[in-house]
Amino acid sequence: MAVKHLIENFIPENYEVFLDIDRKAKTIKGKTVITGEAKNLPVAFHAKDLEINKITFLGTDTSFTLNSAAEEVLVNLTEKGIVSLSIEYEAKLTDNMMGIYPSYYEINGEKRQLVSTQFESHFARQAFPCIDEPEAKATFDLSIKFDEEANDIIVSNMPEIEQKDGIHFFKRTVKMSSYLLAFAFGDMQAVKGKTKTGVEVGIFSTKVHAPESLEFAKDIAIKAIEFYEDYFGVAYPLPHSWHIALPDFSAGAMENWGCITYREACLIAEPHATQSTKQYVATVVAHELAHQWFGDLVTMKWWDDLWLNESFANMMEYVAVDAIHPEWNLWSQFSAVEANLALNRDAIDGVQSVHVEVNEPEEINTLFDPAIVYAKGARLMVMLRFWLGDKNFSKGLNDYFDTHKYGNTQGKDLWAALSEASGRDVAVFMNSWLEQPGYPVLTVNYYDGKLVLSQEQFFTGEGEEKGRIWQIPLRSNYDALPEVMTAERLEIPNFKLEEGKPLLINQENTAHYIVNYDATLLDAILTNLDSQDDLTKFQLLQDLKLLTKAQRVEYSTLIEILGYYSGEKSYTVSNAVNQLLADLAIFIEEGAEADVAFKSLRNKLFVKEYARLGWTQIKGESADDEALRTLVLSNLIIGENKDAVEKAKKLYLEFESDTSKIPADVRPIVLINEIKVSDSVELADKFFADYKSSSESFYKRELGAALSNTKLDSVVETILDAQKDAEQIKPQDLFFWYNYLIKKDFTQKKVWNWLKANWDWVVKKLGGDMSFDHYITYSGNTFKTAEMLAEAKAFFEPRKGQLGLERGINMALTEISDRVELVESQKEAVTSSVVALEKKL
Repeated sequence: MAVKHLIENFIPENYEVFLDIDRKAKTIKGKTVITGEAKNLPVAFHAKDLEINKITFLGTDTSFTLNSAAEEVLVNLTEKGIVSLSIEYEAKLTDNMMGIYPSYYEINGEKRQLVSTQFESHFARQAFPCIDEPEAKATFDLSIKFDEEANDIIVSNMPEIEQKDGIHFFKRTVKMSSYLLAFAFGDMQAVKGKTKTGVEVGIFSTKVHAPESLEFAKDIAIKAIEFYEDYFGVAYPLPHSWHIALPDFSAGAMENWGCITYREACLIAEPHATQSTKQYVATVVAHELAHQWFGDLVTMKWWDDLWLNESFANMMEYVAVDAIHPEWNLWSQFSAVEANLALNRDAIDGVQSVHVEVNEPEEINTLFDPAIVYAKGARLMVMLRFWLGDKNFSKGLNDYFDTHKYGNTQGKDLWAALSEASGRDVAVFMNSWLEQPGYPVLTVNYYDGKLVLSQEQFFTGEGEEKGRIWQIPLRSNYDALPEVMTAERLEIPNFKLEEGKPLLINQENTAHYIVNYDATLLDAILTNLDSQDDLTKFQLLQDLKLLTKAQRVEYSTLIEILGYYSGEKSYTVSNAVNQLLADLAIFIEEGAEADVAFKSLRNKLFVKEYARLGWTQIKGESADDEALRTLVLSNLIIGENKDAVEKAKKLYLEFESDTSKIPADVRPIVLINEIKVSDSVELADKFFADYKSSSESFYKRELGAALSNTKLDSVVETILDAQKDAEQIKPQDLFFWYNYLIKKDFTQKKVWNWLKANWDWVVKKLGGDMSFDHYITYSGNTFKTAEMLAEAKAFFEPRKGQLGLERGINMALTEISDRVELVESQKEAVTSSVVALEKKL
């Protein structure tokens, strides 16, 4: 069924939005004057949960009809053309982090709140009647009155121009989509600065946080705006760039134009923050600022082109932060995080393509799949950037922004600009990647002096072969190979391998496919592995891991190759080892012979670096070593290394009175170790009390991750009982707790039973939120037994019609089914190979 677009009957030009908000009563009294072109009669506006009192047209009250199911109000205008109408209404502040809602926090024992907005994707209609579609761009004159108290401030997309009779008036916005309008008010603090071109940058938060914890984000924001202005060749178009940390926020951040809102963990970096925390904050800030051009200045025409916003911004966050902090070696992180996430999910039959149709509002939020629209989409943009060259890519973007500023586009418009700049047919190259789900495996065989390459869609489990073909950039280290492979099969006769130069394809891991080398070619790479760069070593293990999961390579072969990676000094390469060990863990039963060998294997793979790095940061050490230390220590604690366990215990005792003061880079490891070795109700109560009282987001997550290791029923019951109490666990953090607990064998069944018993409450509390389907995704990522597969089917299948969940449920059930089959068929081979490698090392 084709989606209905209200803009076809009414094109808005301007909204005068007045809101009178009472925080204590949680009420809104609103009046919106809408000016625009009525093309056909009657006209309709989006309105959800608005109690409309009066609509006035040409000075006369006009009849209207509310259609709650369609979230519309039908207005009986008497004439077409340029018109202006006034709508008076009432509404409630929501408590589900959509529309206009309060964020709750506590300072000095006093409960306080900020009020802010979340209008993406289609929640502006909960705040004021509008054409709530991205194509319906207009200007906004916002004025707000609220129950103002001493020290309260209010910020919005544009500067405040007047305050009169308690009403705050803001400058008219530029032309933009309804989902980008935003404001926040309450008792906030800010640190501010300016870019070289005079854009004022401010970081806002509650006064719970130290002002210095806002400085890092401010510096990144200033540098990122300056970088983008240069790279895009288009000036930042607003007078300010506000960034607001909210105590309650369902997503990570939201790119409201000039008034970006964040989950606190995504914006606040304490002075003692780890390198990984700073990298996380920097990339989130850079991501949202990329949207100020790609998404805000130029906006997708409809939500089926969401990738135009998110894929691009997800790539640009790495481009920008790498330019600001090249010492972080961020592109290796891109492979470890984004590429890994995308490759794993995109290999499941039934996965959505990057570009996908949207027919119902409920489907919009299911598009925000972090593995596809964000990670895969970003990887495709990286692939395109390498294929075109950075200069052509940058020039094409400049042309794109200049041509379409303040307008709406589709993917073809971006391809046209990039094609003009580069002289290449970008649409032909990219459409095979965007319009088709999945990705290819490139099989490479070398025999009788001939190199043969063939492509087919890759599945990690069962999958239906549909003859899909991709335009594959080969990026080889041999000139005999063409730049792009466009056919199913390619033969290169008279191909000669040079001594000491193994054939490498998809160098730098920039394109979205994996390579299956035959035994001769693979042996040549392994023989020369020490001379390869870190990303090549990472990529080889990444591809082999997936091939083994698909049962195209024997697990015995993969685990034997793992021996080549013992004692690696690179975080990038060690991360590949760590990811492989996580995949192997599903085959290992706790307490079995293989479990003992598996723990010992972890020790042997990482103990050399443990001796080098220890527990304490070394002055002047690289960001790579800082990250590697955390990874090494985590594996040794899992591996129950005696020295590591004792030192972790000693560190805990040193900071027992205030565990938040444990050095941040090793704190999560120390906390997990303490639960493992000293599990008790008293310890759990202490950790949970610290969790509830702390305002430091990363520390709270670390306490949650540690508590999920408990083996005490009463502790698990306490945590589950707290799930529905927002005073103890904020709704924004429910997904984290589910993810922590569902992954542990001891707690899995308990939290699963909780979800089943409380599903209706979860739907009521979080349904419609863009992260709601995480409950399904996390279950699909984890269950590995026939029993849990049967339970997942019985529970989820009857709910496929809820909130656009069908695709996610089908994906989760397919993933669990594939995993169950894999474990049952390969468990013996994996366990015997683990035991053999441990003895060998």
